[in-house]
Amino acid sequence: MTNTPLLGWREWVGLPDLNIARIKAKVDTGARSSALHAFMLDPYKKGSEDWIMFAIHPEQGNTNLIIECHAPIKDRRIVSDSGGHKQRRYVIETQLRLGQSSLKAEVTLTNRDSMLFRMLLGRTALSHHYLIAPNESFLQGEPNYTDLL
Repeated sequence: MTNTPLLGWREWVGLPDLNIARIKAKVDTGARSSALHAFMLDPYKKGSEDWIMFAIHPEQGNTNLIIECHAPIKDRRIVSDSGGHKQRRYVIETQLRLGQSSLKAEVTLTNRDSMLFRMLLGRTALSHHYLIAPNESFLQGEPNYTDLL
């Protein structure tokens, strides 16, 4: 037996650095990087640092709820999507909450309006932290986001 926690193929994720209490994410071990739905991307300077403002619809099917987020830009990278299309994306590093655990992970920003899930958890963020149970869902429950209240 192992003490490594299990994740299902979809999980609730909290993003406290971005003031997002919960977002439904697809766990995708075929994807190297994690991706977050973002639109209205607007890079700016904060002192000498490069930051980005972006908006997000955190709930599937609800475009009325919009959260404005701000984060330091970690990088810009060429990322290939599942169809092989290449796109240059902003990369941020943010805290992810899965149930009672948390970790820092790199996340790319891209418009996922046409996708079912607003967030994709890739294998780089999950490796060495979790095992995946592909036939299960929401094994970690809702994230502990009391620091957002």
